[in-house]
Amino acid sequence: MTKLEAEERIKKLRILISDYRYHYHVLDQSTMSEAAADSLKHELSQLEEQFPDLITPDSPTQRVAGVALDKFVKVEHLFPMISLNDVFSREEVEAWIVRTDKLAPGQTPEYFVDIKMDGLACSIIYQNGMLSQAVTRGDGRVGEDVTMNIRTIENVPLMLRPAKGYEYLLQGRTEVRGEIVMYKTDFEALNKKRADANLPLFMNPRNLAAGTIRQLDPKLVAERPLHFRAYDLLRENPSEVPTNANAYEALLAAGVTANREAKVFHTVDDVMNFVKEWDEKRKTLQFNTDGLVIKLNDRALYASLGVVGKTPRGAVAYKYAAEEATTVVRDIAISIGRTGAATPVAVFDPVVVAGTTVQHASLHNADEIARKDIRVGDTVIIFKAGDIIPQVQSVLTELRPKDTLVFDYKAELAKQFPDLEFERPAGEAVYRVKGNAGTILLKKELEHFASRAALDIDGLGEKNVIALIDAQLVLDIADIYTIRKQDLLELDRFAEISASKLIAAIADKNHPQLSRFLYGLGIRHIGSQTAIDLARAFKSLDRIGTASYKELMSIEGVGEIVADSILMWFEDDEHQKLLAKFRAIDVWPEDDKGLVGKLVGVSIVITGSLESMSRDEAADKIRAHGGTFQSSVAKGTTYLVMGAKAGESKADKARKLGTEVIDEAKLIELIS
Repeated sequence: MTKLEAEERIKKLRILISDYRYHYHVLDQSTMSEAAADSLKHELSQLEEQFPDLITPDSPTQRVAGVALDKFVKVEHLFPMISLNDVFSREEVEAWIVRTDKLAPGQTPEYFVDIKMDGLACSIIYQNGMLSQAVTRGDGRVGEDVTMNIRTIENVPLMLRPAKGYEYLLQGRTEVRGEIVMYKTDFEALNKKRADANLPLFMNPRNLAAGTIRQLDPKLVAERPLHFRAYDLLRENPSEVPTNANAYEALLAAGVTANREAKVFHTVDDVMNFVKEWDEKRKTLQFNTDGLVIKLNDRALYASLGVVGKTPRGAVAYKYAAEEATTVVRDIAISIGRTGAATPVAVFDPVVVAGTTVQHASLHNADEIARKDIRVGDTVIIFKAGDIIPQVQSVLTELRPKDTLVFDYKAELAKQFPDLEFERPAGEAVYRVKGNAGTILLKKELEHFASRAALDIDGLGEKNVIALIDAQLVLDIADIYTIRKQDLLELDRFAEISASKLIAAIADKNHPQLSRFLYGLGIRHIGSQTAIDLARAFKSLDRIGTASYKELMSIEGVGEIVADSILMWFEDDEHQKLLAKFRAIDVWPEDDKGLVGKLVGVSIVITGSLESMSRDEAADKIRAHGGTFQSSVAKGTTYLVMGAKAGESKADKARKLGTEVIDEAKLIELIS
């Protein structure tokens, strides 16, 4: 930002902040949330720090104010770990109560209400009172065995405590479910140490707790102060635990930490008074929370109501109002989903909301953009729905630059996807790819996933891809791993031998190279070399998926567009479901073991055509020996290979930069 631009921005910020303070302090009115106002003041202070000569005495900032594992083993949960429906108001709580009353007429239910903890869900199994296994939630059906790591947590009992009236807990299987959390004071102390050592700070306790539990070395886990707090108790005989209140009494008696704040209520008024009480008091808790869990206390009644989809009818999660912040929209990108729907996404300057850094928010559709009049360059208020999903609340038009343009949705579709045609079906708000969009896109995705540069699955070329998808054997790219030989034999294209070969070829790629799998996912702007660079830098897909914008930008070859694309891909719900599906069927890329081979540190560019192999084959062999294949000559290029019919421009550049020019014979010598 130039000084002139900063001066204009500062003037607008001061006017808006002053207007907010006047309404708040003088008129007792609120024009925006305190969090949004604080975000504007923070931006102003940063600009004034950058341009100190623009500070004036009347600026709002000048006011005086008050044993390591190789991998985790997959484990199927005996009882699925399901999630809860969210509610955000008294009206929604009352509507839930009405629904339960209709399903169980004549009952006078009690409501068990507890603090919802912001941590990593985990299930700990005790056999005859002895800790035998600990499993993460995973996708709700299949989790990961983290027993060795859980044993390092000080407040997790290795043996349940004998207690009068609860002797049954020491017999047979007892499952304790809860959240692994890091207390706020411990988190702050850790960050202080990192700050003193000039190390990057952790973003929030929840992410740190989750990342710690997924460490393969239990010694690293033991070094961090984690706590386990239980919220459920399961026995094979459900009558042993008649109510949720009884479950908590049993947990505490057995020596397991559980929230003592939990209470039983008989009316919605009492429930909502408790909700209000903890909205004010939650900041005093040792751990972070974003709401409360409201359950029917009677567990037999709870079970009788059953489950809809993946959520139980007998419980809801009440979410408190979200924190807000302001930021500037830098771009509006359009994402094409698996069904062909075109979803606009705001890309904005990174901003911390509810403890995490966000820089993308779905704008839903063209009508929503028009209704809020969101433009590139606008300053917007961001909030998190349920403290989870970033949303654009409104535009601060007072800060709008003079040269902003109304967002032309059709023009942007044509610009961003010139090879696709779109239509907006009558009565719908969403633009979609013309034709059978889901099938068209899936065929392209699967062809790319199986291609030579990606997973290189022999026998899964264009015609077989079409056959599998048209027969509805494949609904997403993960489905190829669930195809049976018998399924293929029912198709005209396959006989005994060809079917067996394809099944074997797919099974052979259950645990592919990280870079190939990453490239195969089809993340926009991620080419094969960028996938290799990311794999070498982060070592695992989990680390790439949780990397921050700053960490991604530190990788050579990753700029703003690529970093945004990676973040947006991994934040997408559909993509998270796809990755969870891969995990559930035990298909996952191997961690990158680092560079090995005689070409480590060597980078090679090829120009012209080769006689003995294709350019792609040469690139694969260079990478197999630890080298880097580049598309153009740069300062660090080691060799330029001159093939047949090569032009002189690259050779001239190579000589100027001191890059050695070699022929195909020398290349073969290097990679043989």
